[in-house]
Amino acid sequence: MPWRYHPPQPSAHPQVSHSHGPLLLLVMILSSLISFADDSPESPASRVIIQPAAKAATQTQPIQDNSFLIEEAYNQELHVVQHISTFTRSWSTHEWLYTFTQEWPVGGLTHQLSYTLSYLNSGGSPGIGDVALNYRYQPVGSGETRLAFAPRITLLLASGNPRLGRGFGGTGFQTNLPLSWAINRKLVTHWNAGVTFVPHARNESGAGAAVNGYNLGHSVVWLAHPRFNVLLETLWTGSQSVVAPGRTQRSHDLLLSPGIRWAHNFPSGLQIVPGIGVPIGVGPSAGEKGVFLYLSFEHPFRAFGGQRNVE
Repeated sequence: MPWRYHPPQPSAHPQVSHSHGPLLLLVMILSSLISFADDSPESPASRVIIQPAAKAATQTQPIQDNSFLIEEAYNQELHVVQHISTFTRSWSTHEWLYTFTQEWPVGGLTHQLSYTLSYLNSGGSPGIGDVALNYRYQPVGSGETRLAFAPRITLLLASGNPRLGRGFGGTGFQTNLPLSWAINRKLVTHWNAGVTFVPHARNESGAGAAVNGYNLGHSVVWLAHPRFNVLLETLWTGSQSVVAPGRTQRSHDLLLSPGIRWAHNFPSGLQIVPGIGVPIGVGPSAGEKGVFLYLSFEHPFRAFGGQRNVE
């Protein structure tokens, strides 16, 4: 899987080269056809609600975390924090990327702050990548509704070394528009569209230029069981890289990634969600693949200066 640096975000990952847009469109059309075939009026599987320990011990909390490569549109609930670790490795280049994201609610469901740290090996020695500081606003819906929308804006800090392929070499900005749509009680889809802009990026030789990128993504999540899900994700990206002072080159990537995730619930309200995906390059990148590992810890926390209401 050829490596190029991409900004860390809640679903950060290395990409494979080239694009095959019709396949992305086909996946989206198929998911829409499913909705017409089984568009029941039942409410979607509800988002995890932290309950008193006595209730949590006897009730099953369904999974509703990120679709590994695709961002969901559900902000963290009041007094609930989530810690997300991901690890991606390319089988062809043996390069890898680890990210850690922590998501915090701000006064309730409407506002969320998070940060993403990365540590990677992109062909040289391993080291830290760029840091992402994220704010997400929830103007529509929640994990309890059929439709939810939560746009995100991100500040990318140039903490990685671009000469070693571990960063952009300049401060950048990113926005992503996650939309989540529960087709029925068994199928949930997540849709993403986003843009990244770095006005003063640098390459391995120190040459600088402004670069931009975009992403389109879609995932279908089958709720086979409240604590076991099957996923199919599609991610299409276009990005620029600096090739000379003031000059850039654009490339496109496409990934298909089947995966599974499962949950372990505890009486305290803690939910642990491991998962695994297999990102596969398609079209001109056929035969390239990697492995994606996911681990989430989500639990209640006590607010400063008072008691939290778990009802």
